[in-house]
Amino acid sequence: MHCSKCRTEALQVAAVAYGVNSVALHGPERDKLMILGEGVDVACLTEALRKKLCHATIEIVEEVKEQSPPKPPAPPTPPPQIIYCQQPPQFECYRVVADPSPAPCTIM
Repeated sequence: MHCSKCRTEALQVAAVAYGVNSVALHGPERDKLMILGEGVDVACLTEALRKKLCHATIEIVEEVKEQSPPKPPAPPTPPPQIIYCQQPPQFECYRVVADPSPAPCTIM
């Protein structure tokens, strides 16, 4: 944009486009438009600027991401618990075995 009239016309065309929230001039010579908004159709906006000003180029199209607040740190997890399984005591079984017929000879 080489004159103030062209800048004004470009600002007016960009301001009425669908989804535009703000329009600003930036750059060392204030010859570039910065357009912020949601759902802005870049192709239609460029075409409208070309019809009005005869020349328009797209330099950067990017999504502005909002910075979310930092998440609080997770509470520390407790150390694993050691579980001892108690078994009931095993009872020993004894049985007295009696010989039903004792042998009469004890030498052998």
